[in-house]
Amino acid sequence: MLYYCTYDTSIGALSLISNGTALTNIIFGGDISGSSAHRGEDDIISTAYRQISEYLRGERRTFTIAAAPEGTNFQLSVWRALQAVPYGERRTYGDIARAVGLPGGARAVGGANHRNPLPIIIPCHRVVASNGIGGYGGGVDIKRALLTIESSAQNQEPTNNI
Repeated sequence: MLYYCTYDTSIGALSLISNGTALTNIIFGGDISGSSAHRGEDDIISTAYRQISEYLRGERRTFTIAAAPEGTNFQLSVWRALQAVPYGERRTYGDIARAVGLPGGARAVGGANHRNPLPIIIPCHRVVASNGIGGYGGGVDIKRALLTIESSAQNQEPTNNI
C-alpha cells in the first residue's frame, strides 16, 4: 500500500509518497491526482520530510532515507550518476550522458531527469544545460532556489552532514 503526505515548504508544496519501506515519489505542487496512495504519514515519510527540511535550511548535504525509484534501466543509470554529483557542484546533461556511456545522449539524459520520481533526493537540479540553467520538473525558479541553497551552504560549515 502507498501512503502520502503533503507539506508546505520554503519551495512550495511537496507530496511525499512511501510504499511503507521506502520513499517512492516526491511531487512538486502537492498534486497526487492519479496516484493510488492513501493519505497518511508513516516513518519513511516523516523521516524524508525531516531530511528535506534540513536540506532546505542548508543543514544537510546527503540523504539517508530508503528510496525506491522505478524506471527503465537507462533511467536508473542516469539517476545513479546524478547521485554521484557532489553537493554544491553542477554537471551538464552532456557530462551525465558521458558518465552513463552514452556520449551525445544529452537529450536522453534530460528525458530521464524529467522522469526522476525523487527530485531533491536524486539531485537532478545539479544538472544544467551547457548554455544555461536548463529545465526542471518543479520549475526553473525552484531549480535556482535549490542551487542557491547549495551554493550558500558550501560557504558555511554544515551543522548536520548525516
